[in-house]
Amino acid sequence: MRIGIISDIHGDYSTLEDVLNRFDTHHHVDHILCAGDLVGRGPEQDRVVEVIRDRKIPVARGNHDEWLYNLADENTNYLKSLPLDWQGEFDGMTIYMCHGKPGNNMWGMYKDHLSKVYLKMVLKSLGADVLITGHTHVPLHLKSEQGCLVNPGSLYSFKSSRATSHTYGVLTLPELTFDVYDATTPIGSPPIDFP
Repeated sequence: MRIGIISDIHGDYSTLEDVLNRFDTHHHVDHILCAGDLVGRGPEQDRVVEVIRDRKIPVARGNHDEWLYNLADENTNYLKSLPLDWQGEFDGMTIYMCHGKPGNNMWGMYKDHLSKVYLKMVLKSLGADVLITGHTHVPLHLKSEQGCLVNPGSLYSFKSSRATSHTYGVLTLPELTFDVYDATTPIGSPPIDFP
């Protein structure tokens, strides 16, 4: 099973539309998940929220999703209804998704602060095989004997004061492999190398 993972879209509708097309026509994913921050900074925030809503893509509430950006009422209400943490099951594996850290969307999980032992403890405490995060704008894949942690990086590609990786990911279950792709390269480009 293949799961498309996006995060930190920040109102970039054109990149979102392109990546959703890649998921459908190139990667042929079975599901799509989003680790939050649909809005903030970008030019087409209402359109981003609308397409995520229309496609019923599960989303964990990002920190920017808690701030008001003069969106249409139905989009504001949708963002307010997003769960801080989301949990689901695919292919017999439990997926736990949050924006930053479990229970907190303001603090991220960075590779320099993680170990396989710590990840094993976190996954065990969550009762999860996979932990999906966002927020840092940096792709991450760390495996332990308990499961794995993945972060697709940030999707948006417009100029901003905040750095962006302009990437998305494809998680394969039950193998727990995770490929990260640059959204600014042509469709069909190979996955990128990342630390």
